[in-house]
Amino acid sequence: MTTEDQPAEGFAARMAFARREDPLEAPRRTHLHLKLIAVTLAWLIAVPLLLISGLTGPRHADDLLDLAAFLTLIGPFVAAVIATKNHRFGLGGGYIVLTLLMVLPAAALSRL
Repeated sequence: MTTEDQPAEGFAARMAFARREDPLEAPRRTHLHLKLIAVTLAWLIAVPLLLISGLTGPRHADDLLDLAAFLTLIGPFVAAVIATKNHRFGLGGGYIVLTLLMVLPAAALSRL
């Protein structure tokens, strides 16, 4: 049965439903944004702490700097994966660009 064979009121009802916004979309979007904020804040706090500790601490400085370089790339990439998994391609693309921008600082950290 095609859409032309269906009664007009059934087709119109489905189209009206499709045009309305999903009532669960706002809570999903809020939950996604809270996840992204948590990942971003964890990234923004962990990397500088590891960097400072690696530069000023006498022990395991190379290991901490390598971990800081690794987290420099992984933080935005995890946020990009979370965003694109939830069909927010604009946010995911933004985090991918941030990941690509972090390649040079991560390379510099691993060379220190």
